[in-house]
Amino acid sequence: MPVKRPRAVWIAGLLAVAVGAGLLTAAPASAVVGDIAKDGAYAFTAKLDIGNGERSCAAALVEKQWLVTAASCFADGSAQGGQIAAGAPKLKTTATIGRTDMSGQTGQVQSVVELVPREDRDLVMAKLAKPVTGIAPVEVGAKAPAQGEELRVAGYGRTKDEWVPDRLHTSQFTVGSVKNTAVELAGKTADAAVCKGDTGGPAIRETNGKAELAAVNSISWQGGCFGNEDETRKGAVDTRVDDIAGWIQSVSSRTLLPRSQWKYATYTASGYFTGGSNDGKRRMDLFVVWKDGEASLFQGADHDDPKQPFSAEYQIEKPGSYWTRARAVTGGKFTEDGSDGITVRWENGKVSTFMHVDRNGVHDEKTLRPGGGDNPFWKNARLITAGRYTENSLRDDLLVLWEDGSTSMYSDIGTKGLSGWTQLTKADNGWKNAAQISAGEFTGKKTADLLIRWNDGQAQVFPGVDTAGYHGSRVTIRPVGSAWKNSQTLTVGSFTAAANRPNDILMGWNDGNLSYYPGVDTAGTHGEVQLVG
Repeated sequence: MPVKRPRAVWIAGLLAVAVGAGLLTAAPASAVVGDIAKDGAYAFTAKLDIGNGERSCAAALVEKQWLVTAASCFADGSAQGGQIAAGAPKLKTTATIGRTDMSGQTGQVQSVVELVPREDRDLVMAKLAKPVTGIAPVEVGAKAPAQGEELRVAGYGRTKDEWVPDRLHTSQFTVGSVKNTAVELAGKTADAAVCKGDTGGPAIRETNGKAELAAVNSISWQGGCFGNEDETRKGAVDTRVDDIAGWIQSVSSRTLLPRSQWKYATYTASGYFTGGSNDGKRRMDLFVVWKDGEASLFQGADHDDPKQPFSAEYQIEKPGSYWTRARAVTGGKFTEDGSDGITVRWENGKVSTFMHVDRNGVHDEKTLRPGGGDNPFWKNARLITAGRYTENSLRDDLLVLWEDGSTSMYSDIGTKGLSGWTQLTKADNGWKNAAQISAGEFTGKKTADLLIRWNDGQAQVFPGVDTAGYHGSRVTIRPVGSAWKNSQTLTVGSFTAAANRPNDILMGWNDGNLSYYPGVDTAGTHGEVQLVG
Protein backbone atom coordinates (compact mmCIF):
# COMPACT_ATOMS: atom_id res chain seq x y z
CA MET A 1 0.00 0.00 0.00
CA PRO A 2 1.46 3.43 -0.87
CA VAL A 3 2.54 5.72 1.92
CA LYS A 4 -0.13 8.33 2.63
CA ARG A 5 0.74 11.86 1.48
CA PRO A 6 -0.84 15.24 2.22
CA ARG A 7 -3.74 16.16 -0.07
CA ALA A 8 -1.70 18.95 -1.72
CA VAL A 9 0.68 16.28 -2.96
CA TRP A 10 -1.98 14.14 -4.64
CA ILE A 11 -3.53 17.20 -6.26
CA ALA A 12 -0.13 18.09 -7.71
CA GLY A 13 0.30 14.50 -8.88
CA LEU A 14 -3.12 14.49 -10.53
CA LEU A 15 -2.39 17.79 -12.29
CA ALA A 16 0.88 16.30 -13.52
CA VAL A 17 -1.14 13.49 -15.11
CA ALA A 18 -3.49 16.09 -16.58
CA VAL A 19 -0.60 18.07 -18.09
CA GLY A 20 0.76 14.91 -19.71
CA ALA A 21 -2.65 14.27 -21.27
CA GLY A 22 -3.29 17.91 -22.21
CA LEU A 23 -6.10 18.19 -19.65
CA LEU A 24 -4.96 20.94 -17.31
CA THR A 25 -8.14 23.00 -17.72
CA ALA A 26 -10.47 20.01 -17.82
CA ALA A 27 -13.67 20.01 -15.76
CA PRO A 28 -14.63 17.26 -13.32
CA ALA A 29 -15.43 13.97 -14.99
CA SER A 30 -19.00 12.79 -14.96
CA ALA A 31 -21.30 10.37 -16.72
CA VAL A 32 -20.96 8.89 -20.14
CA VAL A 33 -21.98 9.59 -23.72
CA GLY A 34 -22.61 6.06 -24.93
CA ASP A 35 -25.12 3.23 -24.85
CA ILE A 36 -28.24 3.15 -22.68
CA ALA A 37 -27.79 0.40 -20.09
CA LYS A 38 -30.30 -2.43 -20.08
CA ASP A 39 -32.68 -2.62 -17.11
CA GLY A 40 -30.84 -4.06 -14.11
CA ALA A 41 -27.41 -3.83 -15.72
CA TYR A 42 -24.50 -2.57 -13.58
CA ALA A 43 -26.89 -2.37 -10.62
CA PHE A 44 -23.97 -1.59 -8.31
CA THR A 45 -23.78 1.89 -9.89
CA ALA A 46 -25.28 4.60 -7.68
CA LYS A 47 -26.43 8.15 -8.37
CA LEU A 48 -25.59 10.71 -5.68
CA ASP A 49 -27.71 13.78 -4.96
CA ILE A 50 -25.56 16.20 -2.94
CA GLY A 51 -27.21 19.22 -1.32
CA ASN A 52 -30.76 18.59 -2.60
CA GLY A 53 -29.84 19.01 -6.27
CA GLU A 54 -26.84 21.29 -5.82
CA ARG A 55 -24.53 18.61 -7.21
CA SER A 56 -24.89 15.23 -8.86
CA CYS A 57 -22.28 12.46 -8.85
CA ALA A 58 -22.00 8.72 -9.37
CA ALA A 59 -20.54 5.97 -7.22
CA ALA A 60 -20.09 2.20 -7.03
CA LEU A 61 -21.40 -0.12 -4.32
CA VAL A 62 -18.38 -2.11 -3.06
CA GLU A 63 -19.96 -3.54 0.10
CA LYS A 64 -23.59 -3.65 1.28
CA GLN A 65 -23.14 -0.45 3.29
CA TRP A 66 -20.32 1.33 1.43
CA LEU A 67 -19.85 3.21 -1.83
CA VAL A 68 -16.63 4.37 -3.45
CA THR A 69 -16.66 7.65 -5.38
CA ALA A 70 -14.55 10.75 -6.07
CA ALA A 71 -13.58 13.01 -3.17
CA SER A 72 -13.99 16.03 -5.47
CA CYS A 73 -17.76 15.42 -5.37
CA PHE A 74 -17.75 16.76 -1.82
CA ALA A 75 -14.97 19.37 -2.07
CA ASP A 76 -15.62 23.11 -1.84
CA GLY A 77 -14.30 25.53 -4.48
CA SER A 78 -12.08 23.21 -6.51
CA ALA A 79 -12.93 21.55 -9.81
CA GLN A 80 -10.09 19.03 -9.46
CA GLY A 81 -10.80 18.11 -5.86
CA GLY A 82 -9.64 19.52 -2.56
CA GLN A 83 -9.57 19.00 1.14
CA ILE A 84 -12.56 17.16 2.56
CA ALA A 85 -12.95 16.15 6.17
CA ALA A 86 -13.70 12.68 7.39
CA GLY A 87 -17.11 12.29 9.00
CA ALA A 88 -20.62 13.28 7.98
CA PRO A 89 -20.87 15.10 4.60
CA LYS A 90 -21.42 18.88 4.91
CA LEU A 91 -24.35 18.73 2.50
CA LYS A 92 -27.21 16.26 2.72
CA THR A 93 -26.34 13.37 0.39
CA THR A 94 -28.69 10.72 -0.93
CA ALA A 95 -27.66 7.66 -2.93
CA THR A 96 -29.93 5.77 -5.32
CA ILE A 97 -28.52 2.31 -5.96
CA GLY A 98 -29.66 -0.27 -8.49
CA ARG A 99 -32.04 1.96 -10.46
CA THR A 100 -31.08 1.84 -14.15
CA ASP A 101 -34.04 4.10 -15.03
CA MET A 102 -34.27 6.99 -12.56
CA SER A 103 -37.92 7.56 -13.47
CA GLY A 104 -38.76 4.13 -12.01
CA GLN A 105 -39.01 2.80 -8.48
CA THR A 106 -36.55 -0.09 -8.51
CA GLY A 107 -33.38 -0.20 -6.42
CA GLN A 108 -32.94 1.44 -3.05
CA VAL A 109 -32.47 4.98 -1.77
CA GLN A 110 -30.13 5.54 1.17
CA SER A 111 -28.64 8.51 2.99
CA VAL A 112 -24.85 8.87 3.07
CA VAL A 113 -23.89 9.30 6.73
CA GLU A 114 -20.08 9.19 6.75
CA LEU A 115 -17.14 9.97 4.44
CA VAL A 116 -13.70 8.36 4.72
CA PRO A 117 -11.36 10.14 2.26
CA ARG A 118 -8.20 8.64 0.81
CA GLU A 119 -5.41 11.19 1.27
CA ASP A 120 -3.25 10.43 -1.77
CA ARG A 121 -5.86 10.57 -4.57
CA ASP A 122 -9.30 11.77 -5.64
CA LEU A 123 -11.26 9.06 -3.86
CA VAL A 124 -13.55 8.70 -0.86
CA MET A 125 -15.50 5.90 0.79
CA ALA A 126 -19.13 6.79 1.58
CA LYS A 127 -21.04 4.91 4.26
CA LEU A 128 -24.77 4.34 3.82
CA ALA A 129 -27.25 4.60 6.69
CA LYS A 130 -28.28 0.96 6.25
CA PRO A 131 -27.02 -2.03 4.26
CA VAL A 132 -28.37 -2.43 0.74
CA THR A 133 -30.18 -5.71 0.12
CA GLY A 134 -30.71 -7.60 -3.11
CA ILE A 135 -27.98 -5.76 -5.03
CA ALA A 136 -24.60 -7.40 -5.46
CA PRO A 137 -21.62 -5.10 -4.80
CA VAL A 138 -18.93 -4.88 -7.48
CA GLU A 139 -15.64 -6.55 -6.67
CA VAL A 140 -12.65 -4.24 -6.44
CA GLY A 141 -10.01 -5.37 -8.91
CA ALA A 142 -6.49 -5.99 -7.63
CA LYS A 143 -4.95 -5.94 -11.12
CA ALA A 144 -3.55 -2.64 -12.39
CA PRO A 145 -5.07 -1.29 -15.64
CA ALA A 146 -2.77 -1.96 -18.58
CA GLN A 147 -2.11 0.30 -21.53
CA GLY A 148 -4.44 -0.69 -24.37
CA GLU A 149 -6.89 -2.46 -22.06
CA GLU A 150 -10.60 -1.77 -22.58
CA LEU A 151 -12.74 -0.56 -19.67
CA ARG A 152 -16.45 0.25 -19.58
CA VAL A 153 -17.37 3.54 -17.88
CA ALA A 154 -20.85 4.04 -16.42
CA GLY A 155 -22.75 7.11 -15.23
CA TYR A 156 -26.00 9.11 -15.18
CA GLY A 157 -24.72 12.51 -16.38
CA ARG A 158 -25.21 14.46 -19.60
CA THR A 159 -25.18 12.84 -23.01
CA LYS A 160 -24.89 14.46 -26.46
CA ASP A 161 -28.49 15.66 -26.38
CA GLU A 162 -29.74 15.34 -22.78
CA TRP A 163 -29.05 17.72 -19.92
CA VAL A 164 -30.31 15.39 -17.15
CA PRO A 165 -30.91 11.92 -18.58
CA ASP A 166 -33.09 9.44 -16.72
CA ARG A 167 -31.12 6.32 -17.57
CA LEU A 168 -27.71 4.94 -16.85
CA HIS A 169 -25.33 5.13 -19.82
CA THR A 170 -22.14 3.18 -20.47
CA SER A 171 -19.38 3.29 -23.05
CA GLN A 172 -16.11 1.56 -23.83
CA PHE A 173 -12.80 3.34 -23.22
CA THR A 174 -9.20 2.39 -23.89
CA VAL A 175 -6.48 2.77 -21.27
CA GLY A 176 -3.64 5.09 -22.17
CA SER A 177 -0.87 6.04 -19.78
CA VAL A 178 -0.96 4.46 -16.30
CA LYS A 179 0.37 6.61 -13.43
CA ASN A 180 0.90 5.91 -9.72
CA THR A 181 -2.61 6.89 -8.65
CA ALA A 182 -4.45 7.61 -11.91
CA VAL A 183 -5.01 6.30 -15.42
CA GLU A 184 -5.76 8.11 -18.70
CA LEU A 185 -8.75 6.98 -20.76
CA ALA A 186 -9.74 7.59 -24.36
CA GLY A 187 -13.10 6.70 -25.91
CA LYS A 188 -13.05 3.61 -28.07
CA THR A 189 -15.58 5.17 -30.47
CA ALA A 190 -15.89 8.72 -31.78
CA ASP A 191 -18.97 9.41 -29.64
CA ALA A 192 -17.61 8.05 -26.36
CA ALA A 193 -17.04 10.77 -23.77
CA VAL A 194 -17.17 11.28 -20.03
CA CYS A 195 -19.52 14.20 -19.28
CA LYS A 196 -20.61 16.63 -16.60
CA GLY A 197 -23.01 15.31 -14.00
CA ASP A 198 -21.54 12.21 -12.34
CA THR A 199 -17.98 12.52 -11.05
CA GLY A 200 -17.05 9.30 -9.26
CA GLY A 201 -18.67 6.88 -11.71
CA PRO A 202 -17.07 3.43 -12.09
CA ALA A 203 -14.68 2.28 -14.80
CA ILE A 204 -15.32 -1.45 -15.05
CA ARG A 205 -13.20 -4.35 -16.25
CA GLU A 206 -15.36 -7.09 -17.79
CA THR A 207 -13.98 -10.63 -18.07
CA ASN A 208 -16.11 -13.66 -18.98
CA GLY A 209 -19.27 -11.88 -17.91
CA LYS A 210 -17.82 -10.80 -14.57
CA ALA A 211 -17.43 -7.12 -13.70
CA GLU A 212 -14.85 -5.62 -11.36
CA LEU A 213 -14.04 -2.05 -10.45
CA ALA A 214 -10.81 -0.84 -12.08
CA ALA A 215 -10.98 2.94 -11.54
CA VAL A 216 -13.21 5.89 -10.59
CA ASN A 217 -13.96 8.93 -12.82
CA SER A 218 -12.03 12.04 -11.80
CA ILE A 219 -11.54 14.71 -14.57
CA SER A 220 -12.46 15.04 -18.24
CA TRP A 221 -12.53 17.43 -21.23
CA GLN A 222 -16.22 16.64 -21.85
CA GLY A 223 -15.92 16.92 -25.62
CA GLY A 224 -19.19 15.97 -27.32
CA CYS A 225 -21.29 16.46 -24.20
CA PHE A 226 -24.47 18.56 -24.18
CA GLY A 227 -23.57 22.22 -23.66
CA ASN A 228 -19.95 21.64 -24.62
CA GLU A 229 -20.30 20.98 -28.34
CA ASP A 230 -17.35 23.17 -29.37
CA GLU A 231 -14.87 21.10 -27.41
CA THR A 232 -13.27 18.29 -29.45
CA ARG A 233 -11.11 16.70 -26.77
CA LYS A 234 -12.76 13.71 -25.10
CA GLY A 235 -10.05 12.20 -22.92
CA ALA A 236 -10.50 11.52 -19.21
CA VAL A 237 -8.42 10.77 -16.15
CA ASP A 238 -9.67 8.19 -13.64
CA THR A 239 -8.45 7.33 -10.15
CA ARG A 240 -6.96 3.87 -9.70
CA VAL A 241 -8.31 1.50 -7.04
CA ASP A 242 -6.29 -1.67 -7.64
CA ASP A 243 -3.33 -0.65 -5.48
CA ILE A 244 -5.58 0.34 -2.55
CA ALA A 245 -7.99 -2.60 -2.72
CA GLY A 246 -6.85 -3.64 0.77
CA TRP A 247 -7.58 -0.18 2.15
CA ILE A 248 -11.04 -0.21 0.58
CA GLN A 249 -11.66 -3.61 2.17
CA SER A 250 -10.46 -2.39 5.55
CA VAL A 251 -12.80 0.61 5.52
CA SER A 252 -15.85 -1.19 4.16
CA SER A 253 -15.52 -4.10 6.60
CA ARG A 254 -15.92 -1.80 9.63
CA THR A 255 -19.69 -2.26 9.54
CA LEU A 256 -19.66 -5.92 8.48
CA LEU A 257 -19.61 -7.94 11.70
CA PRO A 258 -21.68 -5.60 13.93
CA ARG A 259 -24.65 -6.00 11.58
CA SER A 260 -25.12 -9.64 12.62
CA GLN A 261 -26.71 -10.86 15.85
CA TRP A 262 -23.99 -13.29 16.89
CA LYS A 263 -25.96 -14.71 19.80
CA TYR A 264 -28.17 -16.29 17.13
CA ALA A 265 -25.28 -18.08 15.40
CA THR A 266 -25.76 -21.80 16.04
CA TYR A 267 -22.87 -23.31 14.05
CA THR A 268 -19.66 -21.89 12.57
CA ALA A 269 -16.98 -23.48 10.41
CA SER A 270 -13.74 -22.09 9.02
CA GLY A 271 -11.97 -22.88 5.75
CA TYR A 272 -10.42 -21.52 2.59
CA PHE A 273 -13.75 -21.51 0.81
CA THR A 274 -13.19 -18.54 -1.52
CA GLY A 275 -9.54 -19.32 -2.28
CA GLY A 276 -6.87 -21.76 -1.19
CA SER A 277 -3.95 -21.03 1.13
CA ASN A 278 -1.64 -22.10 -1.70
CA ASP A 279 -2.74 -19.16 -3.88
CA GLY A 280 -1.55 -16.56 -1.42
CA LYS A 281 -4.66 -16.19 0.73
CA ARG A 282 -3.76 -16.12 4.40
CA ARG A 283 -7.08 -15.44 6.13
CA MET A 284 -9.76 -18.09 6.32
CA ASP A 285 -13.43 -17.59 5.54
CA LEU A 286 -16.20 -18.27 8.05
CA PHE A 287 -19.36 -20.26 7.31
CA VAL A 288 -22.24 -19.48 9.70
CA VAL A 289 -25.57 -21.21 10.26
CA TRP A 290 -28.07 -18.97 12.07
CA LYS A 291 -30.89 -20.02 14.38
CA ASP A 292 -33.57 -19.14 11.78
CA GLY A 293 -31.96 -21.36 9.12
CA GLU A 294 -30.14 -18.61 7.23
CA ALA A 295 -26.59 -19.51 6.16
CA SER A 296 -23.87 -16.93 5.50
CA LEU A 297 -20.31 -16.90 4.26
CA PHE A 298 -17.91 -14.24 5.57
CA GLN A 299 -14.98 -13.89 3.19
CA GLY A 300 -11.53 -13.62 4.75
CA ALA A 301 -9.91 -10.22 4.25
CA ASP A 302 -6.76 -9.54 2.23
CA HIS A 303 -5.64 -6.51 4.27
CA ASP A 304 -3.70 -6.48 7.55
CA ASP A 305 -6.15 -4.83 9.96
CA PRO A 306 -6.44 -7.27 12.92
CA LYS A 307 -9.86 -5.90 13.87
CA GLN A 308 -11.33 -6.58 10.42
CA PRO A 309 -10.66 -10.27 9.62
CA PHE A 310 -13.46 -10.49 7.04
CA SER A 311 -14.14 -8.35 3.98
CA ALA A 312 -17.64 -9.30 2.79
CA GLU A 313 -20.72 -11.34 3.70
CA TYR A 314 -22.61 -13.52 1.21
CA GLN A 315 -26.01 -15.05 1.89
CA ILE A 316 -25.83 -18.77 1.11
CA GLU A 317 -29.42 -19.61 2.08
CA LYS A 318 -32.36 -17.51 3.26
CA PRO A 319 -34.07 -17.90 6.66
CA GLY A 320 -36.21 -21.01 6.93
CA SER A 321 -33.91 -23.11 4.73
CA TYR A 322 -32.85 -26.74 5.23
CA TRP A 323 -30.04 -25.53 7.48
CA THR A 324 -32.54 -25.54 10.36
CA ARG A 325 -32.03 -29.33 10.30
CA ALA A 326 -28.25 -29.18 10.85
CA ARG A 327 -27.06 -30.59 14.19
CA ALA A 328 -23.26 -30.47 13.80
CA VAL A 329 -21.11 -28.62 11.24
CA THR A 330 -17.38 -28.58 10.49
CA GLY A 331 -15.17 -27.25 7.71
CA GLY A 332 -12.18 -28.99 6.16
CA LYS A 333 -10.23 -29.99 3.09
CA PHE A 334 -11.96 -32.92 1.45
CA THR A 335 -10.44 -32.75 -2.05
CA GLU A 336 -6.83 -32.46 -3.21
CA ASP A 337 -7.55 -29.23 -5.04
CA GLY A 338 -10.16 -26.51 -5.08
CA SER A 339 -11.80 -24.80 -2.13
CA ASP A 340 -12.49 -26.34 1.26
CA GLY A 341 -15.82 -27.94 2.08
CA ILE A 342 -18.40 -28.48 4.83
CA THR A 343 -19.39 -31.73 6.57
CA VAL A 344 -22.79 -31.81 8.30
CA ARG A 345 -24.61 -34.17 10.64
CA TRP A 346 -28.31 -33.64 10.05
CA GLU A 347 -31.31 -34.00 12.36
CA ASN A 348 -32.34 -37.41 10.95
CA GLY A 349 -28.84 -38.89 11.27
CA LYS A 350 -27.78 -38.24 7.70
CA VAL A 351 -24.11 -37.24 7.28
CA SER A 352 -23.05 -35.42 4.13
CA THR A 353 -20.14 -33.40 2.81
CA PHE A 354 -20.41 -30.43 0.48
CA MET A 355 -17.09 -30.83 -1.29
CA HIS A 356 -16.84 -27.16 -2.28
CA VAL A 357 -18.17 -23.93 -0.81
CA ASP A 358 -17.97 -20.47 -2.34
CA ARG A 359 -19.82 -17.14 -2.25
CA ASN A 360 -22.60 -18.62 -4.40
CA GLY A 361 -23.40 -21.50 -2.08
CA VAL A 362 -22.50 -25.09 -1.19
CA HIS A 363 -21.76 -27.54 -3.99
CA ASP A 364 -21.15 -31.21 -4.84
CA GLU A 365 -22.92 -32.86 -1.91
CA LYS A 366 -21.67 -36.35 -1.11
CA THR A 367 -23.83 -38.47 1.21
CA LEU A 368 -21.63 -40.32 3.70
CA ARG A 369 -24.49 -41.92 5.63
CA PRO A 370 -28.21 -41.82 4.75
CA GLY A 371 -30.61 -40.62 7.41
CA GLY A 372 -33.88 -41.96 8.74
CA GLY A 373 -34.74 -45.58 9.39
CA ASP A 374 -35.44 -47.38 12.68
CA ASN A 375 -31.95 -46.94 14.11
CA PRO A 376 -30.16 -43.92 12.63
CA PHE A 377 -26.85 -44.48 14.41
CA TRP A 378 -25.33 -41.14 13.46
CA LYS A 379 -27.98 -39.24 15.40
CA ASN A 380 -25.73 -40.11 18.35
CA ALA A 381 -22.84 -38.05 16.91
CA ARG A 382 -22.95 -35.07 19.27
CA LEU A 383 -19.87 -33.10 18.18
CA ILE A 384 -17.70 -33.38 15.04
CA THR A 385 -14.54 -31.67 13.80
CA ALA A 386 -12.48 -32.17 10.65
CA GLY A 387 -8.71 -31.86 10.82
CA ARG A 388 -5.30 -33.05 9.68
CA TYR A 389 -5.11 -36.13 11.90
CA THR A 390 -3.25 -38.33 9.39
CA GLU A 391 0.36 -37.30 8.77
CA ASN A 392 1.12 -36.19 5.18
CA SER A 393 -2.52 -36.64 4.12
CA LEU A 394 -3.79 -34.27 1.42
CA ARG A 395 -7.33 -34.41 2.84
CA ASP A 396 -8.81 -34.04 6.31
CA ASP A 397 -10.14 -36.67 8.69
CA LEU A 398 -13.23 -36.52 10.90
CA LEU A 399 -13.14 -36.83 14.69
CA VAL A 400 -16.48 -37.63 16.36
CA LEU A 401 -17.57 -37.33 20.00
CA TRP A 402 -20.60 -39.56 20.63
CA GLU A 403 -23.45 -39.18 23.11
CA ASP A 404 -21.96 -41.88 25.40
CA GLY A 405 -18.65 -39.98 25.69
CA SER A 406 -16.66 -42.22 23.33
CA THR A 407 -14.58 -40.78 20.47
CA SER A 408 -13.85 -42.10 16.98
CA MET A 409 -11.74 -41.17 13.97
CA TYR A 410 -12.80 -41.49 10.32
CA SER A 411 -9.80 -41.14 8.02
CA ASP A 412 -9.85 -39.35 4.66
CA ILE A 413 -13.62 -38.95 4.41
CA GLY A 414 -13.22 -37.15 1.09
CA THR A 415 -12.18 -40.43 -0.54
CA LYS A 416 -13.13 -43.23 1.87
CA GLY A 417 -16.34 -41.77 3.20
CA LEU A 418 -16.99 -43.19 6.67
CA SER A 419 -15.38 -46.56 6.04
CA GLY A 420 -11.95 -45.81 7.54
CA TRP A 421 -13.10 -46.07 11.17
CA THR A 422 -10.94 -46.19 14.33
CA GLN A 423 -12.19 -46.02 17.91
CA LEU A 424 -10.01 -43.68 19.96
CA THR A 425 -11.66 -43.94 23.38
CA LYS A 426 -14.48 -45.97 24.88
CA ALA A 427 -17.57 -44.56 26.56
CA ASP A 428 -16.52 -42.06 29.23
CA ASN A 429 -18.78 -39.91 31.39
CA GLY A 430 -16.03 -37.29 31.64
CA TRP A 431 -16.09 -36.65 27.90
CA LYS A 432 -19.83 -36.01 28.13
CA ASN A 433 -18.89 -32.66 29.67
CA ALA A 434 -17.28 -31.47 26.42
CA ALA A 435 -19.28 -28.49 25.16
CA GLN A 436 -17.33 -27.70 21.97
CA ILE A 437 -14.47 -29.29 20.01
CA SER A 438 -12.34 -28.04 17.13
CA ALA A 439 -9.19 -29.16 15.32
CA GLY A 440 -6.26 -26.76 15.23
CA GLU A 441 -2.56 -26.20 14.75
CA PHE A 442 -1.28 -25.00 18.13
CA THR A 443 1.72 -27.13 19.09
CA GLY A 444 3.61 -27.74 15.84
CA LYS A 445 3.09 -31.51 15.96
CA LYS A 446 3.05 -33.66 12.83
CA THR A 447 -0.73 -33.96 13.11
CA ALA A 448 -3.43 -31.56 14.28
CA ASP A 449 -4.31 -30.86 17.88
CA LEU A 450 -7.77 -31.15 19.43
CA LEU A 451 -9.23 -28.21 21.33
CA ILE A 452 -11.96 -28.96 23.87
CA ARG A 453 -14.02 -26.39 25.74
CA TRP A 454 -15.64 -28.04 28.76
CA ASN A 455 -18.96 -27.10 30.35
CA ASP A 456 -17.20 -25.60 33.38
CA GLY A 457 -15.31 -23.05 31.22
CA GLN A 458 -12.00 -24.90 31.16
CA ALA A 459 -10.34 -25.22 27.74
CA GLN A 460 -7.64 -27.77 26.92
CA VAL A 461 -5.54 -28.77 23.93
CA PHE A 462 -4.71 -32.41 23.18
CA PRO A 463 -1.48 -32.21 21.11
CA GLY A 464 -0.85 -34.26 17.97
CA VAL A 465 -3.97 -36.43 17.77
CA ASP A 466 -3.92 -39.28 15.23
CA THR A 467 -5.51 -42.69 14.66
CA ALA A 468 -3.51 -44.08 17.61
CA GLY A 469 -5.33 -41.70 19.93
CA TYR A 470 -4.28 -38.86 22.22
CA HIS A 471 -0.61 -38.31 23.04
CA GLY A 472 1.26 -36.23 25.57
CA SER A 473 -0.10 -34.12 28.38
CA ARG A 474 -3.14 -31.95 27.95
CA VAL A 475 -2.36 -28.25 27.70
CA THR A 476 -4.79 -26.07 29.67
CA ILE A 477 -5.30 -22.70 27.99
CA ARG A 478 -8.29 -21.59 30.09
CA PRO A 479 -8.92 -22.56 33.75
CA VAL A 480 -12.07 -23.97 35.29
CA GLY A 481 -14.65 -21.23 35.73
CA SER A 482 -13.28 -18.99 32.98
CA ALA A 483 -15.47 -16.71 30.88
CA TRP A 484 -15.31 -19.31 28.13
CA LYS A 485 -18.28 -21.03 29.76
CA ASN A 486 -20.28 -18.24 28.07
CA SER A 487 -19.13 -19.29 24.61
CA GLN A 488 -21.89 -19.61 22.02
CA THR A 489 -19.69 -20.76 19.12
CA LEU A 490 -16.00 -21.66 18.96
CA THR A 491 -14.05 -21.90 15.72
CA VAL A 492 -10.36 -22.49 15.08
CA GLY A 493 -8.71 -21.04 11.99
CA SER A 494 -6.33 -18.49 10.53
CA PHE A 495 -8.09 -15.16 11.02
CA THR A 496 -5.00 -12.93 11.25
CA ALA A 497 -2.84 -11.78 8.36
CA ALA A 498 0.35 -13.10 9.97
CA ALA A 499 1.75 -16.13 8.15
CA ASN A 500 3.40 -19.21 9.67
CA ARG A 501 1.91 -18.86 13.12
CA PRO A 502 -0.31 -21.08 15.30
CA ASN A 503 -4.05 -20.92 14.70
CA ASP A 504 -6.44 -18.40 16.19
CA ILE A 505 -9.64 -19.09 18.12
CA LEU A 506 -12.77 -17.18 17.08
CA MET A 507 -15.34 -16.93 19.86
CA GLY A 508 -18.99 -15.99 19.54
CA TRP A 509 -20.40 -15.15 22.96
CA ASN A 510 -23.92 -15.77 24.25
CA ASP A 511 -24.45 -12.00 24.73
CA GLY A 512 -23.93 -11.34 21.00
CA ASN A 513 -20.30 -10.20 21.19
CA LEU A 514 -17.58 -11.61 18.93
CA SER A 515 -13.81 -11.78 19.48
CA TYR A 516 -10.77 -13.85 18.64
CA TYR A 517 -7.54 -14.96 20.28
CA PRO A 518 -4.58 -14.69 17.90
CA GLY A 519 -1.76 -17.23 17.72
CA VAL A 520 -2.76 -19.68 20.47
CA ASP A 521 0.04 -22.07 21.47
CA THR A 522 1.19 -24.23 24.38
CA ALA A 523 1.71 -21.07 26.44
CA GLY A 524 -1.99 -20.31 26.09
CA THR A 525 -3.79 -17.35 24.57
CA HIS A 526 -2.01 -14.08 23.82
CA GLY A 527 -4.48 -11.24 24.08
CA GLU A 528 -8.00 -10.87 22.76
CA VAL A 529 -9.14 -8.88 19.73
CA GLN A 530 -12.66 -7.56 20.21
CA LEU A 531 -14.62 -7.59 16.93
CA VAL A 532 -18.15 -6.90 18.19
CA GLY A 533 -19.14 -5.64 21.62
